[in-house]
Amino acid sequence: MKHFLKETDFSPPEIAKIFASALDFKKNRSGGSPPLLKYQTWAMLFYKSSTRTRVSFEVGISELGGTALYLDKSTMQLSRGETVADTAQILSRYVHGLIVRAYDHEIVEEYARHGSIPIINALTDFLHPCQIYSDAFTLAERWSDTAKLDSLRGRKLAFLGDCAGNMANSWILAASIFGLQVALAGPEDFSPGSKIKDLLNSEGLENNFTFTTDPSEAVRDADVVYTDVWTSMGDEDEAELRVEKMSPYAITAELLETANPDALFMHCLPAH
Repeated sequence: MKHFLKETDFSPPEIAKIFASALDFKKNRSGGSPPLLKYQTWAMLFYKSSTRTRVSFEVGISELGGTALYLDKSTMQLSRGETVADTAQILSRYVHGLIVRAYDHEIVEEYARHGSIPIINALTDFLHPCQIYSDAFTLAERWSDTAKLDSLRGRKLAFLGDCAGNMANSWILAASIFGLQVALAGPEDFSPGSKIKDLLNSEGLENNFTFTTDPSEAVRDADVVYTDVWTSMGDEDEAELRVEKMSPYAITAELLETANPDALFMHCLPAH
């Protein structure tokens, strides 16, 4: 049983196989995907609302021959005090896998500890591994006809905005296994935190990221310019402050001129 809670839960050879399978599924989608999840039911437990994540998982499970079961935390016994441990054990009796979209990263780790089925992190406040793998696959498609993982090696990705959020953390973690150089730019008080640095150290990973408060420095000669919403779910009370502090890190045509001429712009959405 293998969980997918963070970007480094798969090795580079495994990721290369994932990319190859994704490319094959995508090319042959109209002809029907192999029913790898036939006779399986996968539960999707969402603590946070979603559009793209929910639709992509439901469609993916369905097209692979499985049944997707959507669960909203607010309509479950979790909302009345049932523990994560009990919920994980009960769901393990019924379903073949559990996809969790939550706030605290410790929640998905707790499901993994107490459940006896694979757990997939569909977003936490700390990491968003499925988004990163999807974005990295998109880049590999652009830079290689066969979406080779090695096509990412040596490339520079500039991330602007909230450099202490889950997307920045995920790119920092993924950089070490994808071979990317990640240059982050944002306000000093939104710089990468100790938690992601400690995770890099605990896994013995190379530090492939830099941080600056100068957006031009980060974007200079970048192959990818990436950003995210400045106010994530749960941070709405800070919206006015965040807009004020992060406005200098907006992606503009002028700023993009300092990147490589064929640089790609990416946003993990929603872009409001």
